[in-house]
Amino acid sequence: MRHDLQDTLSLLTRTPAALNALLRDLPEAWTSRNEGDNTWTAFDVIGHLIHGERTDWMPRARMILQFGEAKMFVPFDRLAQLRESQGKSLSQLLDEFTRLRSENLGELRALNLRPQDLERRGKHPALGVVTLSELLATWAAHDLTHLHQISRIMAHQYREAVGPWSAYLGVLQCTGHSSP
Repeated sequence: MRHDLQDTLSLLTRTPAALNALLRDLPEAWTSRNEGDNTWTAFDVIGHLIHGERTDWMPRARMILQFGEAKMFVPFDRLAQLRESQGKSLSQLLDEFTRLRSENLGELRALNLRPQDLERRGKHPALGVVTLSELLATWAAHDLTHLHQISRIMAHQYREAVGPWSAYLGVLQCTGHSSP
């Protein structure tokens, strides 16, 4: 499937509501436990998504449009949420994510990007040259990755409780990307 900006916007628009429906007002047993050492909780994942809204997707899109390959992206701090989310509730994080995502998508739509804009190139500190289209497609896939991660974290809480049925539950077999 080729990247399509309208399809990307459709998915990115839905993520806050999906997270809100899944997580808001759940007991902390579901949202504050992880999968073991060096793994995240659902709370941590929402904080990570917020940090991405602030420092990754739209800032990098603006850099591509303004500087192209002449200016390298600022490296992304994948653990910033551990500091930034302290003292906040999950409800506050969900509200903040919803607000930031709405603002970012409003800004993205206002750019009125044309096909040639999507082919513009920027420079990632680890990956090298990337296009705006690739960045935006990654934004959508990143959302899906973390929705999957949250469901896996939550299912992990019942790993023992399901007994022998664990053999039939794919979410309990997934281990390829357990660390942050």
